[in-house]
Amino acid sequence: MSFLSILQDSPVFFVSCTTILGLMIGSFLNVVIYRLPEMMKRNWLQQCAELQGEAIQTLPKLNLFAPRSTCIHCEHKITAWENIPVISYLFLRGRCSQCHASISPRYPMVEAATAIISGFVAWHFGYGFIALAALIFVWSLIALAAIDLDTQLLPDDITLPLLWIGLLVNINHGFTDIQSAVIGAIAGYVSLWSIYWCFKLITGKEGMGYGDFKLLAAIGAWLGWGMLPLVILSSSLVGALVGMGLILAAKLNKNIPIPFGPYLVGGALIALFWGEQLIHTYIGLF
Repeated sequence: MSFLSILQDSPVFFVSCTTILGLMIGSFLNVVIYRLPEMMKRNWLQQCAELQGEAIQTLPKLNLFAPRSTCIHCEHKITAWENIPVISYLFLRGRCSQCHASISPRYPMVEAATAIISGFVAWHFGYGFIALAALIFVWSLIALAAIDLDTQLLPDDITLPLLWIGLLVNINHGFTDIQSAVIGAIAGYVSLWSIYWCFKLITGKEGMGYGDFKLLAAIGAWLGWGMLPLVILSSSLVGALVGMGLILAAKLNKNIPIPFGPYLVGGALIALFWGEQLIHTYIGLF
């Protein structure tokens, strides 16, 4: 019996393997979350230097695969055993093995969250193409949410490929039909774009960034236009509650912008797993 046959015939084995895979993917997502904004910053600085006719500074090589990960405090190169998801953090008690500086708990949190959500995807959708597509979707959303929390950026390097992949997945009726996916991508972008301009015309301030438009367009491409009201409503409600809670707790100045991407991601996950049930329940009430 082949490995794929075992995955298909044993739901428990499939969920377990997917959860372990999620741990490893979570470790890679930490690299993406940390390095992609830095790579973007370097690219912007080089473009500015070119436009101003200045000499372009040569910087050490940096991409998602090189150089090896190091401690941000002492530049100790992370060994293989120090890079085991979650376990290494617990074994090292959250500190660098060389300089004993504190390691951010965000790293094991991203790894654990990715593992748990990946396992839930496997359990919810079962073995098959839809589960694989959903994993790609949620992994991308996790990376985007964390990057937005850190930098208030939603990189085109993730949002735009995510949009096109969503349309490709739905060509053969993945999560929705292709017509609904195309309308969802358009409606997702236009809806937040319209809110952005209405808010700017009324207040003279920018209420959100263009990355939010692209993220909602990508969500619409994956889940279809019918899920967009649920995504927008749930993300806006949670965002408003969290924002007001932080302001009341005096932990957030009301003039400091709150990244909206993580709430869109939360709304997308709700729609992905429970969207149809919630919509049917709502319709049933009337």
